[in-house]
Amino acid sequence: MGAVRTAVRRRRAVPWLVLGLWIAVLAIASPFASKLADVQRDRAVDYLPASADSTQVAKIQDRLPGGETTQMVVVYHRDGGLTAADKATAAEQIDRIASEHELAAEPEGIPSQDGTTLMYPVASNEPGTDEKARDELVHDVRDVAKGDDGLSVEVGGEGALATDSAEVFNSLDGPLLYTTAAVVALLLILIYRSPFLWLVPLAVAGMADYLSMGVAYGLHQGFGTSISGQSSGIMTILVFGAGTDYALLLISRYREELRRIERPYDAMVTALRGCGPAVLASSGTVAAGLLCLLAADLNSSRGMGPLGTVGVLCALAAMLTLLPAILVLLGRRVFWPLVPRYGSTPKARRSLFTAMGSSAGRRPATVLVGGAVLLGALALGALNLPGSLKQQDTFTSKPDAIAAMETLARAYPERSTQPITVITPEDRADETLASIRGTRGVDSAQEGRTGDGWTEISVLATAPPQSAGETATIEALRDRLDGSYVGGPSAEQIDLKDTNARDTTIVVPIVLLSVLLILIALLRSLVAPLILVGAVVAVWGAALGIGGLVFGPLFGFEGTDPGLGLLSFVFLVALGVDYGIFLMHRMREESLKGAEPASAALTALRTTGGVIASAGLVLAATFAVLTSMPMVPLVELGFVIAVGVLLDTFLVRTYLVTSASVALRRKVWWPGALSREPERPVPPREPERVTAAAH
Repeated sequence: MGAVRTAVRRRRAVPWLVLGLWIAVLAIASPFASKLADVQRDRAVDYLPASADSTQVAKIQDRLPGGETTQMVVVYHRDGGLTAADKATAAEQIDRIASEHELAAEPEGIPSQDGTTLMYPVASNEPGTDEKARDELVHDVRDVAKGDDGLSVEVGGEGALATDSAEVFNSLDGPLLYTTAAVVALLLILIYRSPFLWLVPLAVAGMADYLSMGVAYGLHQGFGTSISGQSSGIMTILVFGAGTDYALLLISRYREELRRIERPYDAMVTALRGCGPAVLASSGTVAAGLLCLLAADLNSSRGMGPLGTVGVLCALAAMLTLLPAILVLLGRRVFWPLVPRYGSTPKARRSLFTAMGSSAGRRPATVLVGGAVLLGALALGALNLPGSLKQQDTFTSKPDAIAAMETLARAYPERSTQPITVITPEDRADETLASIRGTRGVDSAQEGRTGDGWTEISVLATAPPQSAGETATIEALRDRLDGSYVGGPSAEQIDLKDTNARDTTIVVPIVLLSVLLILIALLRSLVAPLILVGAVVAVWGAALGIGGLVFGPLFGFEGTDPGLGLLSFVFLVALGVDYGIFLMHRMREESLKGAEPASAALTALRTTGGVIASAGLVLAATFAVLTSMPMVPLVELGFVIAVGVLLDTFLVRTYLVTSASVALRRKVWWPGALSREPERPVPPREPERVTAAAH
C-alpha cells in the first residue's frame, strides 16, 4: 500500500517539477533573449564572407581616418525642370546639413542633362560603424531636405538604403511573431475542434521561441555566430512550425492512449515511448541538415544553420517535456468537448487517406510514373525564374532610398550615380589611379582618404548601377588591379551571387549525404532512404518551378534572391525527410509485426496520414507567413518552402512513397533483414496409418 501511495505522489510531483524547471530556465534566458535584437546586423558586408573583396574594402575603410563612411545622395527633382528657387532651396538645405554634421567633403551639386534633377553626394564619417548613429544621421538629413509645391526631395545612397533595410528588418519581429501565432492558433482550433486544447501547444511554442532567442544570443557572444533579420525570423518560423508538428504527433498518440489507460500520467508515458523515438529521429535529421550550412562561406547562410538548429532543438525540448507536463496537469478535460474517455472507442470514419492509399495500392507503377512526370513538368518552370535580384527590387514597397535610386537612374542614364570603392596600397596610389582611369567603362576616379598604409579611391562607371556594363567594369578592375580591393554596393551584390553559387555546389552534396546516412542508420535499409531523398529533391525542383511560373508573371518580381536555391533546398530536404521518417518508421513497425509489404504501407498511411497532413498544413502555413513580409527574398523563400511542404505532404508522401513501397514490396527494405521472405514453417508430417491387413 505504501509503495502505491509513493508512486501516486511521484506521478503528481513530476509534472510540477518539470514546470518549475522550465520557469527557472526561462527566467535565466530572459535577460539574454531581450538583447538579441541589439546584435542583429543586416548590412551587405555582414552577409558576405571574410575573403570577399568587398568585405576587405569595408574592413579597411573602418581603419582609415574617420572610420567607416556613410554615403548618401540628396536628390532634388521637378518634372517640368528645376527652377532658380528650387536650386536656391537645395543649396540652402545642403549648407544647413554641412553646418550641423561633420562631412567628409563639401557637397557639390551635379545637375542632370535634362535640367529636371540635381543631386548632391553627401558623405560623413561621423557615425563610424555605429548603426544607430548612422540611422540618426540619415533621419537628420531627411528632416532638413524637404520639398514642396512640386519639388520632390529624396535621400538615397548606400547609407540611406542600409537605414531603410534595418528599419524593415526591425519591424518584422513583432508582425512575424504575431502573424505566425495567429495562423498556428487558427489551424489548431480547426484540427482539435476544442476551445482550450489549441492554447497549450501554442503557449509552449511561444516559450520555446523565447528560449531560442536567449540561446541564439549566447551563440553570438560565445562563438561569434552572425545574427541577421532573416535568420532570426526563420528561427521563429521553425520553432512554431516544427514545434507544432511535434505537438500534433504527441497529442494524437496521447489521445489514443487515454482510451486504453486510466491515468493521464501513465497514458503520457506510454505515448512518449511510442512516438518519442520517431520525433527524436526526425528532429535530429532536421538539425543535421541545417548544420550542414556551417560549410557555407556566406556569413548569413552559415549563421542560419546554428540558429535554425537552435529553433528546432528548443521546440523539441519544449514539446517533449513542458507540453506533456501541462497536459498531464490539465487532465482529460483539456480535450473538451471531444474528451477521450477511458475504455471508449473512437467513432469509425472512412479515412480519406485510406481511400488515397487504396488508389495508390491498386496501380502503384502507374501512380509512381504519373507523379514523377508531374513533378518533372513542374520543375521545368524553374527555367522561367527571373535573374538575380537587384537592390532596388528587394522591397515589395519602395522606401525613400529606392525611390531616390530610381529617380537617379532616369535622370542620369549616361553615368553611374553609385560609386565603386577601390582600396589600394598607399605607395601605389598614383599607379593605381592611372590604371583605373585607363580601364574601359570608367567615367571618373578620385583619390580619397589615406591611412594605415592604404588609400581609398572613389570610381564612377559609365554604366548604370548593377547593370551588365557596370558588372563588366568591376570585373575588369579586379583583373587589372593586383594587390588592390574593389568594393562598394554593386561589388557586394556580385560577391553575394558568386559566393552563393560556390556554397550551393559544396553544401548540397553534404546535406544529401548526411541525411542519407541518418536514414540508412534509422531504417536499416538502403532503398527506402534513397526513395525518401529522391522524393524530397524532386519536390524541391517542382516547388522552384512553381516559383518560376508565378514570381514574375503573377507577383511582378524583377529578380530572384541568389540564396533562394540553396536555402530552400536545405529546408525542404530536412523538413521533407522529417515527414518521411514518420511514415516509413510506422511502415517498418507494421512489417516487423509480420504484415505483408502492401498491407504495411497502407496501414502506415492510414494511421499516420491524418497527423502528417495536419503537421504539413501547419508547417506550410507558418512559412507562408513570410509571404506577407515587405522583403522580396523572404516572400520568395516562404513561398517555395510552403509550396514544397504541401507537395511533399499531399502528393509525395501519400501517393509516390506509398506506391513505390507497394511496387517494390520487401525490396524496399534491402539489404536489411526485412527484405528477405520469412521462412514458412514446414507442416507436421501426418503419422502413417497402419491397417489391420498390414499386420
